[in-house]
Order: sequence, then structure tokens, then C-alpha cells
Amino acid sequence: MELKVSSLADRPEMLGAILDMPDTWAEFTTQDAVGGAHYPRIPVELPEYVLFAEDEGGEVVAHAYSVPFALHADGCRELPARGWDEVLVRAFSDLRRGVRPDTVSAISIVVAPHAQGLGLSGRMLSAMRDNARAKGFTEVVAPVRPNAKHLEPHTPMAEYAHRVREDGLPYDPWLRVHARAGATIDSIAPASMTVSGSLEQWRRWTGLPFDTQGDIEVPGALVPVRCEPERGYAVYVEPNVWMRHPL
Repeated sequence: MELKVSSLADRPEMLGAILDMPDTWAEFTTQDAVGGAHYPRIPVELPEYVLFAEDEGGEVVAHAYSVPFALHADGCRELPARGWDEVLVRAFSDLRRGVRPDTVSAISIVVAPHAQGLGLSGRMLSAMRDNARAKGFTEVVAPVRPNAKHLEPHTPMAEYAHRVREDGLPYDPWLRVHARAGATIDSIAPASMTVSGSLEQWRRWTGLPFDTQGDIEVPGALVPVRCEPERGYAVYVEPNVWMRHPL
């Protein structure tokens, strides 16, 4: 597929097409409160970190969001245990306070359903790396959501993330794309995204009864959702895998 990759900063008129591009996210994954508050701000306040790909007909078939933040401001290179949520908060806090960023974090790479399986995610990851390099950064980090982990919700993330094939590359397809691009695993972000809601909300998001105490397996969830019927709520705490991309 012939692709034209652009930044939203260069072509702001494409914002609507980017936002209208269909995706395959499970409904519950879009209910993270931190993401809901900050993700929509990226194309508005940081359009130079939003990339999109058009096919030969000019249709948007993929997009990639990232954010700059100050990882080394306090002299510490440790990536946050709260992963995706925390890097979003830190990026916009740094922006508000005028703190100079030193690192770019990937936030999402989304491919339209009809264009999946064509290698577009790897091409958008490469474009994201190139964009960060062109802006003078020397590293991209990524709180990666392994895309086959949902098939093994009870396997500890640390065990799953470090599983490799005979060729030494990660077992998980999305981790493997990052590894082939030059990234290495840094650490596990045990609480990268948190989705909490009433039992009725979870029933609406998933179509499941959510009437049993304990861990509930939900399609698309990387780990089980904790259900507390007597208290009237359920909570999903998703682990991700921090990967570092030297540029």
C-alpha cells in the first residue's frame, strides 16, 4: 500500500478525518478517566506530535499520537509505574509549566480495521521515531499494550513480556514490532491504565452480567477485571510494557 504520512501541524484541516477514522478498541478501554481528559488534547495542543497516513485515494488509514515530556528533570531515568496514564499527565503538566521536554513517549498507534495486517503499525512507529529524531530527541519510550496478551489474561505480564521465540524476538507480535525497530524492554508498568465504573457501566461496556465476586475475564482485557458486587463497582488495572527506543 502506498502511503503518504503527514503531521497534523502541517495539515490541520485533516483533524476531522483523523478523528473519524474507525478503530477496533474494546469499549471499556476508552473509559480510562486520565485518557479521557488528556488524549483529546494531543491533536489540539501538540499537533506536531500527531502523524497520520493516507492511502492512494486520500483516505486516512492510520494515525500515531505521541507526547514530549521531561523524563530526566528530577535526575531520574526511571519510567513511571503508572505508565500510559502518568506520562499523559506529566506531558501536559510540563507543557503548562514550560518545562523543557527531553523524551518522547508513544501514546497510540491505530490502524483502520480494513487496513490491518499490512504492516502499517510498524511503518507508523518508524514515522514516530523519525519525527522525534527530527525534533532533536534522542529517545522514544513506549508503554506498550501487547496485542496478544488478552488471550492469556492470567499470565503475569512480566512472564509474558519476556517470552521469546526461537529467533530471540518477543513472542508477542506488537512487542516484536518494537524490538525489530530497535527497542528493548525496560520494565513493566503494573498500573498503566485504570478503568473503574459501576456494575451497570461495566455491563453496558461489555455485555457481561458482572454479578460475581472476584476476577472476571473480559474479551480484549489483558488481565481480569476485579468485580465487587456488594460494593457496586468493578475495576480494571492494565499493565503495560515499557520499551525504550534509542534514536
